[in-house]
Amino acid sequence: MSKISHGRFWTVTVSGLFLAAAAVYLSLTNGTFDMSVLDVIKTLLRIHPQPEHDLVVFEFRLPRIVLGALVGFSLGIAGAIIQGVTRNGLADPGILGVNAGAGLSVVLFMFLFQGSISATGWLGVMMMPIFGVAGGLAATTAIYMFAREGGKLDPQRLILVGIAIASGFGALTVYISLKMNPSDYEMAVVWLAGSLHSANWKFVVTMLPWLLLLPLICMRSHVLDLFQLSSESQKSLGMSVEREKNIFLLCSVGLVSASVAVSGSIAFIGLIAPHLARRLVGLRHIHIIPVSGIVGMIMVLVGDFIGKTIFAPAELAVGIVVSIIGVPYFVFLLIRSRE
Repeated sequence: MSKISHGRFWTVTVSGLFLAAAAVYLSLTNGTFDMSVLDVIKTLLRIHPQPEHDLVVFEFRLPRIVLGALVGFSLGIAGAIIQGVTRNGLADPGILGVNAGAGLSVVLFMFLFQGSISATGWLGVMMMPIFGVAGGLAATTAIYMFAREGGKLDPQRLILVGIAIASGFGALTVYISLKMNPSDYEMAVVWLAGSLHSANWKFVVTMLPWLLLLPLICMRSHVLDLFQLSSESQKSLGMSVEREKNIFLLCSVGLVSASVAVSGSIAFIGLIAPHLARRLVGLRHIHIIPVSGIVGMIMVLVGDFIGKTIFAPAELAVGIVVSIIGVPYFVFLLIRSRE
């Protein structure tokens, strides 16, 4: 059984990476300025480089692709963690208010430092994730305060409290954004929709330190399997349940907040990716976590490609494209959970 599950995991992983590579190929070669595969290869390998090709590949398309892959990977893993900790298949960073908390903090950063710190400069890029993490932690703290019953986290109350917190933080975000000057307001609105339009290598560098959490998550993934047991069984195994929950939730908040800081709020990745991963590779989190990341990566890459090509010359934010897919899927999950 173990060999079969491992074999299936590697088959799914390789297939997922192949799909991600296909999405990268489409994004690199298609757009307002079409390039052939040979042109892209020559540009990447620095064979007879041309300035216009360098500009398109290294300044516009490649940082956008890499950032989208990192954001999708992080959001998929964060969703798998949250669903594992809460034992709730409808839990998601966006639904629980973590996205909204991080988004509120980043918009507050834009409002406080408008005109004095560029959001795309090094100082702004490095500070935005810090503000995002602070907002994400604030949302998580509020969830803990209101969703606990008898000292334990109630999965049913968690969803209701998360929706309320997301709505409250979202309203505050809109209020603050309306107080901005026109140029900053326009940037905030585009960012809030979940967009990779302003992607650059600084954003990519900002995301990389948060990925150092992944080895810790993978090494502790067996604990997420134990969370699926009853409370009595967890205690009989000697687990420090609350401490482990705090560690995992902090890791997920860090990944989500860093992602929101550089790309805005892209909803439903953390909801859909873990569901698809469980269908593909079973219930062991050592398999679910990386596959969730790969599925999230594919969703963002494909969503961004659709948003910038199918609707050309206009550009639809990746967050809107993913939401168009995610809302019907969320309704499907709600109906299925009631059955």
